[in-house]
Amino acid sequence: MLLVRRFEERCVELYSAGEVRGFVHLCIGEEAVPVGVLEALTSDDAVVSTYREHGHALARGIPAESVMAEMLGRVTGCSRGRGGSMHLFDASRRFYGGHAIVAGGLPVAAGLALADRMRGDERVTCCFFGDGAMAEGEFHETANLAALWGLPLVLACENNLYAMGTPLAREHAVTDLALRAASYGMAAWPVDGMDVLAVEKAARRAAGAVRAGGGPHFLELRTYRFRAHSMYDPDRYRERSEIERWKARDPLRVLGDRMRAEDGFGDEDLDALERDVAAELDRAVERARAAGEEPVEDLLRFVTGPPREGP
Repeated sequence: MLLVRRFEERCVELYSAGEVRGFVHLCIGEEAVPVGVLEALTSDDAVVSTYREHGHALARGIPAESVMAEMLGRVTGCSRGRGGSMHLFDASRRFYGGHAIVAGGLPVAAGLALADRMRGDERVTCCFFGDGAMAEGEFHETANLAALWGLPLVLACENNLYAMGTPLAREHAVTDLALRAASYGMAAWPVDGMDVLAVEKAARRAAGAVRAGGGPHFLELRTYRFRAHSMYDPDRYRERSEIERWKARDPLRVLGDRMRAEDGFGDEDLDALERDVAAELDRAVERARAAGEEPVEDLLRFVTGPPREGP
């Protein structure tokens, strides 16, 4: 979680300096969700994410150097610098996005899960999406088919209370998202998304049940982003007092306090972690800056389409 937090803070610095361009969506405050969920999965399981996916990518094991290079648009990035912040992919780690369209990853996840089941592979596909995605047709279509076909799918809803700037209660008539998912006939329950151990426990339970043939499971991971929706967002739709209340349950603080109380974790241990993370990010930025951009002559590489006629 510390790596995810410091990585994104470094991205803010690089964005402000003009080295990172385009839209950037930070998950600062939500780190317990990707770390906890992905701890419960295996390397054979598939992961599908949203545009707020830096934490998912890092927790999946994509090197910080590869993700940072992608942020800077370099050819050494996990998507060869073509995707940037919102389109992180790494097929070798079964990490399939990075989807910029709200709810766009859900049908993809259903397809991956269906393919695994048809091949007889005992794999799980985990799809991350936000509360805003549950207002989209793709969610309902995916949930319905997943339940009908008993797909090996974990639906991980990151409920941070806002779809961009729209509060949950102004978007959903029923704000109990786990209850709504259960209406499709799948197991569903809410989870404290600020407690990484609670997230890991819930995700392990869900993944185990799915792997055993229990059909799709839904987790409503109740979390909160401390920063605005994106770097372009003035964040005028929330009271400062609300943000401060959630910061009191910062997932790094929650786990840190528990480790201090139960495991003898101290300031020296934290300082050592901070130094290791800082050194890793320094190397990532240095190598990303040194890497080149993809050559212009490779612009159409990986692009398929009908044959072109004429010159």
